[in-house]
Amino acid sequence: MLLSASATGGQKRQWVIKPAADRAAQLAKSLNVSILLAQVLINRGITDAQAGAAFLRPKLTELVGPEQMPGVQAAVARVKHAVQNRERITIYGDYDVDGITGVSILWQLLRLLGADVDYYIPHRIDEGYGLNAEAVRTLAESGSELLITVDCGVTAFNSAELAKDLGLDLIITDHHQIGVRGEPALPEAVAIVHPALEESYPNQDSAGAMVAFKLAWAVANELSPGQKLEPTLREFMLNATSLAAMGTIADVVDLRGENRVLTSYGLKAIPHCKLSGIQALIDSAGLTGRGLDSFDIGFRLAPILNAAGRMGHARLAVELLTSESQIRSRQIAEYLKEQNSLRRQCERKIFKQACRMIVEQGANHPDRKSIVLSSQSWHTGVIGIVASRIVDKFYRPTIMINAALENGIAQGSGRSIPGFCLLSAIEACSEHLAAFGGHEMAAGITIETEKIEQFAADFEAYAKDNLNENDIVAKLDIDAQAPLGEFRREMVSELQMLGPFGQGNPEPVFATNGVRLANPPRRVGSGGDHLQLTITDGLAAVRCIGFRFGKLEKKLLDHEFFNVAYQPQINTYNGTSNVQFVLADVQFE
Repeated sequence: MLLSASATGGQKRQWVIKPAADRAAQLAKSLNVSILLAQVLINRGITDAQAGAAFLRPKLTELVGPEQMPGVQAAVARVKHAVQNRERITIYGDYDVDGITGVSILWQLLRLLGADVDYYIPHRIDEGYGLNAEAVRTLAESGSELLITVDCGVTAFNSAELAKDLGLDLIITDHHQIGVRGEPALPEAVAIVHPALEESYPNQDSAGAMVAFKLAWAVANELSPGQKLEPTLREFMLNATSLAAMGTIADVVDLRGENRVLTSYGLKAIPHCKLSGIQALIDSAGLTGRGLDSFDIGFRLAPILNAAGRMGHARLAVELLTSESQIRSRQIAEYLKEQNSLRRQCERKIFKQACRMIVEQGANHPDRKSIVLSSQSWHTGVIGIVASRIVDKFYRPTIMINAALENGIAQGSGRSIPGFCLLSAIEACSEHLAAFGGHEMAAGITIETEKIEQFAADFEAYAKDNLNENDIVAKLDIDAQAPLGEFRREMVSELQMLGPFGQGNPEPVFATNGVRLANPPRRVGSGGDHLQLTITDGLAAVRCIGFRFGKLEKKLLDHEFFNVAYQPQINTYNGTSNVQFVLADVQFE
């Protein structure tokens, strides 16, 4: 097994190269595309021309009708009654981008319909994730008659029961896993809108924002006077695709099928979106005047929105996305940009501390299958991001715990590796926990500080029982091997038809063996962290940029030949466009 030399000091990666498909040439001919693009489609499970055409040219008309969303009809009936009778409605959403965008969609739609509606976002640190009992009691006492959750609630059994006792009707919209720790399958509610309630529903991977979008769409259809949405509602629902696309991308759900249709349209619509908050957000990120892709959402805009909940209160992010004032929108966007800068500083500090702890505790030993770390100096709003970075570096399921909370209670956030269900692992150790929830790849826990050590031991034991040596070797999936000359500008531009990229549809990676330097590499960036180089295979030459590859400069000079994995792109500078490779990895024989 040939492993790569890591550019960042993390674990070396095993290249997994997809075999060339015999039917790629025929598929390419049918779709009038390059063989390499056809090969990528086949790698994604798309093997016939009809499916390929639908994938490459998604249409908004391919969205699943809102009436098909499980539970939506009962929810629409209750919302209609509340709107017509001017009942007080509160939308209760999670504090991440998925929840924020979903709340924004429903709140604005109900306002357009003349409803008496407000929204509530729990504080990440003070209240934690989900529908909490204290908030339910407060909302009931304040006069709310209908409570609609977004991106949470499907495991909130106690809070749902309390809402019923207080006479507060509850509609749950969620997409998280149903039924954990031996609880009843579903909490009591007037309606539960959830894609997994029916196995036949086409999009089991709907994000929370998508579920909220479908409910808003169904309510708009029900309360619109004609067979078609009246112009104001229609314009809003088209704008709402941008919000739903942001939530879908940020929540890292599978970007195939309906999610691909929505994000494809929503991304195209974002630069023209009439919502002042989105335009202010784009401007604050320096993205005005250009098309946006999934990378821009996931790594430029979403972190700014998330900074509200991580460093302060996410209610401010909802205000941004729903504001009708351009001045107020700009003020909030700039403030959140500053908060995101503070978040990055905090993240770097915690990551450095965590890496040192891993080495000191021997958690990086080859026999270890998991990482659980705790500290009294860590920020709860940032530990989830740091857990992701730890997974990238050490490739182990990781849980980071802030043990600085009051009353001996700590909060943790975890991230996983492919093939290891984090939620199942945590559930297996749940006797030590006060609360938990999440997904296969990400989850959160609440735990008494005195139980952290035993939880970590049991979590490691579970990981050892469910992971083998090969599972904890980081993999790099490569779509095809090809000579450098294949990547002409027209072909590389054609590859963009495969976007938007994300979970389930990663940006394609290619590899070329036996290349050499065409000229000496040059370290760039403020700290010399990045590397510019030009490679050749004897027939063609291509410029490359290796982000965080600076440390490989000497090794590249010491080797005459090496193998490269890369993502081809069109780089435009001073009005000139050329093919450039973004290095994914380097192998040395």
